[in-house]
Amino acid sequence: MLAELDVAPVDDPLTALMQLAGQVLAWQEATADLVNRLGDQVRYEGMAGGEQLRAEVQLYERSMDRAEKVLSSIARLNIEERLAQISEAQADRVLAAIDAALAAAGLAGAEATRARQVAARHLRAV
Repeated sequence: MLAELDVAPVDDPLTALMQLAGQVLAWQEATADLVNRLGDQVRYEGMAGGEQLRAEVQLYERSMDRAEKVLSSIARLNIEERLAQISEAQADRVLAAIDAALAAAGLAGAEATRARQVAARHLRAV
C-alpha cells in the first residue's frame, strides 16, 4: 500500500512534526470518544472464560502514550522557538530584498519609507 503512495521527502521536519502532533492529538480524542461510549463495558468475558480488556481501551492507552512521546519531542527540541527563528530569518531576507529593489529603483527618503510600509502591510496580510 505504501509503495503505491506518492511519498515526497520532508523538506520542513519541524512543521511536519507539528502537523503530526495535531494528528496524534486528534486520534487521541477519537479513541477517547470510543472509550467513553463503552460506559462500564471496558472488559468482557473471553471465549476461554478469562476477562479481556476491550480493544478500544488499548487503542486509547496507545494514543495517550504516542501523544506524550510526540509532545515531549516537540518540547525537548524547542520547535516553536525554532520555527519563530526561521520566520524571523525569512522576514529579514524579504526586507533585505525590498531594500535592494528600492535602491535599484532609485527610491530613497520618504518614498522608500512609504514603499516599505506598503510592503509590510501586504506581508502582514499574507
